[in-house]
Amino acid sequence: MDAATTQDPQPSLVGVQAPDFALNDQHGAEVRLRTTVSDGAEDAEGTGTGTGTAEPGRVAAGHTVVVFYPFAFTGVCTGELKVLQKAQPRFAALDARVLAISCDSMFSLRVFAERESLTFPLLSDFWPHGAVARAYGVFDADRGCALRGTFVIDRAGTIRWQVVNAIPDARAVDDYLAALERL
Repeated sequence: MDAATTQDPQPSLVGVQAPDFALNDQHGAEVRLRTTVSDGAEDAEGTGTGTGTAEPGRVAAGHTVVVFYPFAFTGVCTGELKVLQKAQPRFAALDARVLAISCDSMFSLRVFAERESLTFPLLSDFWPHGAVARAYGVFDADRGCALRGTFVIDRAGTIRWQVVNAIPDARAVDDYLAALERL
């Protein structure tokens, strides 16, 4: 059976470059894993922002924690995301951003974020359906949703830690924070 469509143990991606993606958040804004970064040279205005050339292995500011979850408005998912919201200051202290990804539409995610007071990006992997979850090996094709996969990605774009749980099994945010502390 294809490991990406089952809840069997997923192959480890630790040590490999994280698959890049660009998805819309709950407000319709595009969020990319990798971003344009400065090369340190001055621009025409002398601001020191550089040419803005893309460094393909570089992720946006700091480390990134990519958290896949099955569905908005469900018990375990809501609980996990509320814990992530409470932990935002701890992630910021470790120079990390959290990107939560589900196969829900951005419209559903907007209502979900407002209802639950979630301020970090909730990204829609709606179309092509589950493409990013598939790239990370956490798409459950039988259910049409992501498994509970979390990936800690360093500044260079390398996956340094991962965990994949079955749909009903919540993850421990303290494990993500411990992985970030080791970077």
